[in-house]
Amino acid sequence: MKITSGTRLLALFGYPVGHSLSPNMHNAAFQEMGLDYCYVALPVAPEALADAVRAIRALNLRGVNITVPHKENVIPHLDEVDGEAAFIGAVNTIVNNEGRLKGYNTDGRGFMQSLSEEGIDVSGKNVLVVGAGGASRAVSYYLSGKAGALSIFDVDRGKLERLVSDLGRIRKNVSAARDGRIDGADVIVNATPLGLKESDPLPVDVQGLGPQMAAVDLIYKETPFLRAAAKAGVKTMNGLGMLLWQGVFAFELWTGKRPPHELMRNELLKGFAGKAEKGKKS
Repeated sequence: MKITSGTRLLALFGYPVGHSLSPNMHNAAFQEMGLDYCYVALPVAPEALADAVRAIRALNLRGVNITVPHKENVIPHLDEVDGEAAFIGAVNTIVNNEGRLKGYNTDGRGFMQSLSEEGIDVSGKNVLVVGAGGASRAVSYYLSGKAGALSIFDVDRGKLERLVSDLGRIRKNVSAARDGRIDGADVIVNATPLGLKESDPLPVDVQGLGPQMAAVDLIYKETPFLRAAAKAGVKTMNGLGMLLWQGVFAFELWTGKRPPHELMRNELLKGFAGKAEKGKKS
């Protein structure tokens, strides 16, 4: 990639960000399309978030992605927030229009696009989402508009009740599950970090999984939960597609152009393969 005096800068703000593959997929797309942009990952500690947002204007960045732990805390520092992101209560994409910063959330749309791509239809189905954090809020917002019934479970009852109450203002098919049992669920979505480590407990009791069901994990790799589901003959999907499509939609917001998503997908796959190989050698 050639950097020029006219190159527009885009960035990822998070803490940490050293593991991110977003620069891989975005820069490959910019190069393929001949766009004079460059995307970098910048570690922004929580106490530096306000300064980092001001730097978007000061340095005339075209925009940024926002990841953990800033998706909720960044909102007060923006000039405007898209209605969808405001309802979800989290922003993952910021666009800088001549110094005015507007926040969006492309996670939910990215999730739904990845479901469609994998042939997982939630229309009229009973869906169980495990977790009530920021990721869950984004996907539950969309799932509640498609599913026949959406149940959400979280051990943090306060967080769970807030999410169910918020969704209840616009949907009538959302309820709080008393536990993580999968009885009656057609689709189970893990929106918790459980599975990032092999030693983590499973997010749900997998007894009762059957081939008529689908199991989805927002984590970008095959998790113990997904392996158990596959063993039971269940259709499975990890979070790679969501990562891809939220990036595609963010790319469109920044450039007004549709990126080559298959190229971006291949960059993600190569990046994950490289990390896995490195892990084996270490």
